[in-house]
Amino acid sequence: MRLAYQYVILRCVPRVDREEFVNVGVVAYCQEAEFLAAACHLEQERLRALAPGLDLAAVTSALRFVDSVCRGDASVGAAAVGDLGTRFGFLKAPRSTVVQPGPVHGGTTTDPSAELRRLLELLVHHPG
Repeated sequence: MRLAYQYVILRCVPRVDREEFVNVGVVAYCQEAEFLAAACHLEQERLRALAPGLDLAAVTSALRFVDSVCRGDASVGAAAVGDLGTRFGFLKAPRSTVVQPGPVHGGTTTDPSAELRRLLELLVHHPG
């Protein structure tokens, strides 16, 4: 059975005014499977080339926060409380921080976890 899902690509945007970014993760949400998860991959060399002074620890911290919201870890605050749809709504909301969600996309899958891994490989990993 195919299940509908939504996803956003997480982007590292070192300088919002320049509108340059590097994809660093994916958040996938499938209501039917009660699935909300993030997968991330930082290519530090690409990020340093884009923004030599970028605080990589801040980027890593922001990605950990996203993962904590997905897992419902209440220790990170109100964003992690509520049902999966509410938490995905928080994560997909536009914001002006170093890690930002891109537009919402959707599809169907038989395995949301495998689809998240596929999206990470397709949209975030950089060959080379």
